[in-house]
Amino acid sequence: MFTRRHAIRLGLTTGAVGAVGAAGGVFRTLTAGQPAAAAEHRPVTVPVAAPAAGAAGAVEPFSVPLTVPPVLAPYRRTRTADHYRITMRRAGVEILPGTRTDALTYNGSFTGPTIRARTGRTTVVQQVNALDMPTSVHLHGGNNPVEHDGGMTDTIAPGRRRTYVYENKQPGATLWTHDHAHHMESEHVYRGLSGLYLLRDPAEDRLGLPSGPYDIPLVLRDAHFDDDAQLVYTMDDSENRTTILVNGRPWPYLRVEGRKYRFRLVNSCNLRIFVLALSDGSATQHPVQQIGTDGGLLAAPAETPVIVLSPGERADVVVDFARYAPGTRLTLANMLGPGPMERVGQVMRFEVGERTADDSRVPDTLATLPALPRPTVERSFDLSMDEPGSGGHQAYINGRTFDPDRIDTHIEWGSTEVWTVTNKSATVPHNFHTHLVQFRILERDGQPPYPAETGWKDTVLLFPGQSAKLQLTFDSHRGVYPYHCHMIDHSAMGMMAQMKIA
Repeated sequence: MFTRRHAIRLGLTTGAVGAVGAAGGVFRTLTAGQPAAAAEHRPVTVPVAAPAAGAAGAVEPFSVPLTVPPVLAPYRRTRTADHYRITMRRAGVEILPGTRTDALTYNGSFTGPTIRARTGRTTVVQQVNALDMPTSVHLHGGNNPVEHDGGMTDTIAPGRRRTYVYENKQPGATLWTHDHAHHMESEHVYRGLSGLYLLRDPAEDRLGLPSGPYDIPLVLRDAHFDDDAQLVYTMDDSENRTTILVNGRPWPYLRVEGRKYRFRLVNSCNLRIFVLALSDGSATQHPVQQIGTDGGLLAAPAETPVIVLSPGERADVVVDFARYAPGTRLTLANMLGPGPMERVGQVMRFEVGERTADDSRVPDTLATLPALPRPTVERSFDLSMDEPGSGGHQAYINGRTFDPDRIDTHIEWGSTEVWTVTNKSATVPHNFHTHLVQFRILERDGQPPYPAETGWKDTVLLFPGQSAKLQLTFDSHRGVYPYHCHMIDHSAMGMMAQMKIA
């Protein structure tokens, strides 16, 4: 259960504490970085229309149906592998109803197409770069050799192609692909270069979780549109990206049956942190069951009234709509700025239909997490950046900006380490993402993590002044891999470093 104590430990404001505390249960407005004692108690309102903001101002929330990213079919299948071909190209796509937006796409799709992979079965993806700038495709959360990791400087030149091989030797999880070409990754991802990679395994299939049409990905992001419905990109611009998109659709609605659904939430924003909760407009709490996080299933379901997702993080949740009368409308509300809450405070709507037969279930035990090995090395990493108003525009790990010719951390292959990561910024939140390895969170500010953070993670959120202690084991591949802030604009500003595992 996510408690008031857990909310405070995450660094959320008094508003979030009000949302998860035992008294009242009223949803509150939040401001990132605001001290808990100073936050103002204001209910989140869910209006029927958003104020004008470029072409997006004409969109009435909950008037556009949710669409699901297309599933890509392999062009070739062998006994052990599935082969795909994807072309990165510019395309005019409909995001805002009745308009066309120029986007960078995988196969012309915004959000990009979904690859459905299986644990133990190899996926081979040929990426064709039909753009006029270099790209690099990173499988976020994947455990892959360096040559198939999609590193910052390991790019695909315009007009060239590259084949990535993913052996999928890891548990089932909600993964995603995105561009990682250094100094360009921020704008490339913002303009559309991301897609889903859903890895399933036989052990998960046997659990009886909601599946098929009742297993739905929800890729969340924000955007800033001009009057011509074109994406406006400005580095480190969190204030103006106030159009919330789900699977590339603005504030959509989804008609659901009165039964259990599994939702795979992915925060594909550059900067925005979501604190999500189901709301029917009253003070009643509507908890969901979180069953998975970045690296796969939790050991056991964790009931929670809020889902906290920073950029790059994923959460798998189950919602049982049979609890609600037909005709009920539930809003997936967001309780954290920046931006006007009448726009960023709502994400999508669920419209509940008649109850239907449902043989799916959420078992008490989901997965067995292995015992943690005894660590032999401890390290510390400080995240910081030039504060707003300082005139600077750089971001740092341990006081240094990224240098592709420098190895920052030397790691012995096979070792287990404990890393203490601290956000030293005074006003700006950060998060921390490791390539290659999933980690376990041992502590937040000296206290145990809340239940939904006890599984495998590759990205951890840190509000100003927070620290987290992580345990990592480096026993799969050797080579040079990055670790960085996954608030991608911060990464592009230099908050990235390299580790060499040998």
